[in-house]
Amino acid sequence: MRHITADELDIAKSVDLVAVADNLGFTPKKIGRFYTLKEMDSIRIYDRKNWFRWSMKDVKGHNGGSQIDFLKEFAGMNFKEAVIWLLDFSGYNYIGNADRSKLNSDRIINTENNEINDSYSQFKLPEPYLNNYKLYSYLNKKRCISVSTIDYFVNHNLIYECDYYHNIIFKGNDCNGVTRQACQRGTNDISGMKPFKMDILGSNKNYGLNLVNDKSDTIVVFEGPIDLMSYVDIFQEYDANLLSLGMLSDRPLRRFLDEHSGVKSIILCLDNDVPGRNATMGIKTKYIEKGYLVSDMPVPVQYKDINEWLVATKISFNMVSENRPMYLKF
Repeated sequence: MRHITADELDIAKSVDLVAVADNLGFTPKKIGRFYTLKEMDSIRIYDRKNWFRWSMKDVKGHNGGSQIDFLKEFAGMNFKEAVIWLLDFSGYNYIGNADRSKLNSDRIINTENNEINDSYSQFKLPEPYLNNYKLYSYLNKKRCISVSTIDYFVNHNLIYECDYYHNIIFKGNDCNGVTRQACQRGTNDISGMKPFKMDILGSNKNYGLNLVNDKSDTIVVFEGPIDLMSYVDIFQEYDANLLSLGMLSDRPLRRFLDEHSGVKSIILCLDNDVPGRNATMGIKTKYIEKGYLVSDMPVPVQYKDINEWLVATKISFNMVSENRPMYLKF
């Protein structure tokens, strides 16, 4: 593993510590000019970047410090693990900024033992929690995805709630059903803060969450897994192949098409923002030149993505429904 640069260390130390604490399962509470934690009221978070634990004020190494020290103390990470975690949390691609000559994407995973080559990291899925309560609560109440759709993905072992952090784990499998990639999504969003999203270390980014139907010659492509689930919920679509890229690169699409040669038609459902529209045009042009039938199916212009459309539609429906006479409700 390469050394962490001074600039990367600065990025790690700029991450919002309140959001970090929330992601770890704590409940931040604002008191005047600082935050404390419901679970440990002796903790003080200052300027959203530094913390101090007054109950252990005389115990050096355990009484405070930076975001890195917080992860070392409360998440059991070492220094380098904590920095990489914070870089990923900030959206900085630690691997992507490494020496690419040693991190060829086609060599990242050893297909026999599912380990990462070049001694970067070992791919290991987090342990599942004893139930999926927070997963269902978040996806159903906050993202308005129906319980029946969530059931489908849970029962097909494509998503689960992990132990300790209670994040949602979305699994990206290869054509043999082996999980090669996984990303996690926090279930404790704080209003106004960047939601927690991060790939599991060692993930092979050539894969993404997918549903396969080898009888179909069509694949529908999304940016994120929640958009894929939202599409299924809206259209009850289980017949076509479905794929979440997990990014704006077409790498997972390329790998999927290599593994499923019967696909002839591609439908792109990327986001309505500028990066999503630009990626759509690039992917469309590229795969038309390869001989595929490619179409763009964006959501209505007032919405950023499919889940935002789903949420707005269900909220509007419920508001109308609440004003109807009881005998007209359904």
